[in-house]
Amino acid sequence: MLDLKDVFYFVQVVDRGGFTSAGELLRLPKSTLSHRVKELETSLGVRLINRTSRQFAVTEVGEEFYQYATALLRSAEVAEEAMRQRLAEPSGVIRVTVAAEIAQFALRHVLPTFLSNHPKVRIIETATDRMVDIVGEGFDLAIRGHTGQLQDSNLVQHPLAKAPWYLFAGPEYLERTSRPEQPEELASHSIIALATKGPQQWQLQGPDNRTVTVPIEPRFQSNSLISLKEAACANVGVAALPGYICQAELRAGALRPILPDWIAADARITALIPYRTGLLPAVRRMVDYLAVVLPKVTAFDGR
Repeated sequence: MLDLKDVFYFVQVVDRGGFTSAGELLRLPKSTLSHRVKELETSLGVRLINRTSRQFAVTEVGEEFYQYATALLRSAEVAEEAMRQRLAEPSGVIRVTVAAEIAQFALRHVLPTFLSNHPKVRIIETATDRMVDIVGEGFDLAIRGHTGQLQDSNLVQHPLAKAPWYLFAGPEYLERTSRPEQPEELASHSIIALATKGPQQWQLQGPDNRTVTVPIEPRFQSNSLISLKEAACANVGVAALPGYICQAELRAGALRPILPDWIAADARITALIPYRTGLLPAVRRMVDYLAVVLPKVTAFDGR
């Protein structure tokens, strides 16, 4: 039977790229970690790491064992956490990073309500559109909006909500132009779009799974969804935006939906949690809470 601590030490050494860095993190002597990994290699009968005074490299067998080791540690954490949650009231600090627009439009009421229901929990929210190194920067949780699949990583992914994008325009703009009835008619309209490099296009998904690709030449581009929405409200043109961030403007009549049966992007909001971070009951409770509440916040049918 493998010693689970030796497996843990091996994973930490690989994650940190060496015994010195892992020792500093774990506050253990380098010699102790080296000895424990040697014990693990002896137990397995294989060499996991090649190390010299100048070089550190995981062997091919070590790479394969690392995958099994991380799965083993995750299972152990899940088992331990399941028992602790029966006894522990959620408490402590949750450090969460989230995209600025999601923080402003999806979480601004959700997180305060969560705190009201869990008085022993504190939240430190970092709203940024920068790609954050969740593990390296010490976050417990990341909440990201995306289309398509997120890249594979050493992060647990928990789907939270759908957040589809639709097309919108201001009422005065629509009075000046003809309202498009089909995606192909967008070619004659002023377009507001996210700033990207190279030729741009919208791939619209419609009834009966029909897909239409519309080349666009934006009149206004920005990497800020708020700026795009403001431009649409100012009657500059047609914008593709997440439906949930436009609710207030639709109620006020500042925006109107265009081609409501067509989706401009099948976006989703997902929670990302680092493996092997001693997951707090508060983090798990918060993710479960978001999975229930966020679909209600982002619900939008395009009309």
